[in-house]
Amino acid sequence: MTSYEPESDGEPDPGEVVWAWVPYEDDPSRGKDRPVLLIGRTTVDGVQGWAGLMLSSKDHDVDEEQEAAAGRHWMDVGTGAWDREGRPSEVRLDRLLVLGDADIRREGAALDRATFDLVVAAARRWHAVE
Repeated sequence: MTSYEPESDGEPDPGEVVWAWVPYEDDPSRGKDRPVLLIGRTTVDGVQGWAGLMLSSKDHDVDEEQEAAAGRHWMDVGTGAWDREGRPSEVRLDRLLVLGDADIRREGAALDRATFDLVVAAARRWHAVE
């Protein structure tokens, strides 16, 4: 399922941070446009889509114990062109998103291969990603 294949071609690829609407967990009828790291393709209920992990510019290291107690686990991934202000980002490891091609609005940037591999390895704690 996972692969690292970013290309600067305007199309979504694994290893890239793209933008998509992400529903809130406590109220899926609401959500927020946010950066998402694509880690590969997946099939859920017979429908193929992109497997992704959302990013945040909020520093969750400050409240790491509280986040972990709530079942939310984050990993630092550094900065990239997906954030116009150049803020450091964290990826949420425990919440796997499945996005259709039409759900992805724009390409942000690619993570470097080493960081991508670390994220996928860490996400395996919560998801059966190969």
